[in-house]
Amino acid sequence: PIIEFMTFSFSLVAFDQVVNNAPNMFTMSGGQFNIPITFRGPNGPAHQLGATHSHATEPLYANAPGLKICTPATPRDAKGLLKTAVRDDNPVLVLEAELLYSSKGMVEPPDEELLIPLGQAEVKREGSDVSIICYAQTVPLALATAARLEDEDISAEIVDLRSIKPLDEKAIFDSVAKTHRVVIVEQDRPFCGVGAEVCYRIQKNIFDELDAPIMRVSQEDVPMPYNERLEKAVLPNIEKLMSAVKKVCYA
Repeated sequence: PIIEFMTFSFSLVAFDQVVNNAPNMFTMSGGQFNIPITFRGPNGPAHQLGATHSHATEPLYANAPGLKICTPATPRDAKGLLKTAVRDDNPVLVLEAELLYSSKGMVEPPDEELLIPLGQAEVKREGSDVSIICYAQTVPLALATAARLEDEDISAEIVDLRSIKPLDEKAIFDSVAKTHRVVIVEQDRPFCGVGAEVCYRIQKNIFDELDAPIMRVSQEDVPMPYNERLEKAVLPNIEKLMSAVKKVCYA
């Protein structure tokens, strides 16, 4: 079955079913019952929706064992990840960035199968000076920032996680070993966020590859304002990301 939430901010009303029931049934039944259910819908901030409609819920759900989470950033990834999620025997959350619903992009012809494995990141742009690790709506932000940085002779590699759980550690580590500098940009808040987990895994496993401390760019740790100017001040943007990149590159 596929369950659609009007917004994942309101999925919190069904938090018990999503977190307590769906991911635990397989283990609690001794492997007798699979729960092949897909939860999908818009997630994260959009334009002037206020605090109650703007939650980035990925840190909440990533903490639940048994849940898989994917975060597509392009039409192609949205199609391939959703089709994979539906075929999975376990509960999968497809967190669709609401700000990307108007995005357009090339997708394989409809008569060709497109399945993107969960836990497989993708390098959206090759680079040599710094790795920008991102997902969902921060991917186009990272790509736009990389284009600006190129004018300042900084080559940024863009790693789109695509899946938060499972996390593609190999893709992350390969990029870090190549550039030796990391900036993580995320749509959620900093405390206990996705970037904190990525940062921990990098420093735990390949600390010696780093030439600078890891930087993070995220939402500010405040309720989302409705006012347009205040909302823009809270969200990640090109200027904040460029500043973080320049710091790790000592530029």
